[in-house]
Parts: sequence; structure tokens; C-alpha cells
Amino acid sequence: MLQWCRRHSLKVPSISSDQRRCEFTLVVLPQPPVRVPHETSMTTTRSLVSVVDDDESVRESLPDLLREFGFAVRAFSSAEEFLASDCVDQTKCLILDIAMPGITGPELQQELKQRRQKIPIIFITAQRDETIRARVLGQGATECLFKPFSDTALSDAVNAALE
Repeated sequence: MLQWCRRHSLKVPSISSDQRRCEFTLVVLPQPPVRVPHETSMTTTRSLVSVVDDDESVRESLPDLLREFGFAVRAFSSAEEFLASDCVDQTKCLILDIAMPGITGPELQQELKQRRQKIPIIFITAQRDETIRARVLGQGATECLFKPFSDTALSDAVNAALE
């Protein structure tokens, strides 16, 4: 966590030798849609990619990589948090963990279909199960990547989802 704070230019609390632990809260505020200058005088909005994963390390690292690819990114710890956000209508691609507490990835996929939200979905999972992969692809997912996956595999999947 300390390395992540330093990498993102956040103040890191100091720990004196007589302290046994140090507690702090990191608050990440919602980000508005990002506008970047186009090569002409016009401006364009980068595509919003939303990441839904209960694993904190994925929610911290994946958005950094996606931003390097040029996307605006929001990360959510659960399907419920994503559905309650104002990002559902703005999301152009959803990167979604399959196995999560509460509403699972495939259940969120079905909920979005019922709401008539046509968001391309890329599933990510640590379970190397081709049956699950075939099922989510058969239900309309753009891709299903097994963790760990390469930067290239992710980039290719997101670009395919946005076509």
C-alpha cells in the first residue's frame, strides 16, 4: 500500500519506532468523464471502461493499465456498487469478475440485459474452467480472460469490445 501511495503522489503517514501500527483511510473520489484535446481544435471524451472486481489489487492495478491505454476508468468493488453508480449509462466497456460475493458477474450480465443496457462485457476469472468461459461467451460476453492475462490480451479484448 505504501508503494501505491508513493507512486500516486499521496502523502504517506510516518510511523515512529514506538508505534505498533499506523492506520489511515484512503478516499478516492468519483472521477467525472475525462475530456482530452483532439488533434484538431475539437475535444473528445475518452471511452469509459468500468472495472468490477472484489479483489482490491485488481481494482488498483487494472485501472492504471487501462489509463495507459488511453481510457477513462472507474473501479467498483461489487456489482451492487456499479449498479448504484451514475456510470452504468456512461460505461462503454465493462470488465467484470465472474466470482464475487453478492451479485456474481454472470448475474450482473443478466441484470444489464433485463435493463436493456447493451454494454460489452469482458469477463476475468482466476478459475481456469473452459465450461464457464463457453457459457459467458454464449450469453454475449465479448471475451473471457483467465487471470493472469497479458497486457496485450486485455488491450485486444477492450478494443474488440469497443468496435
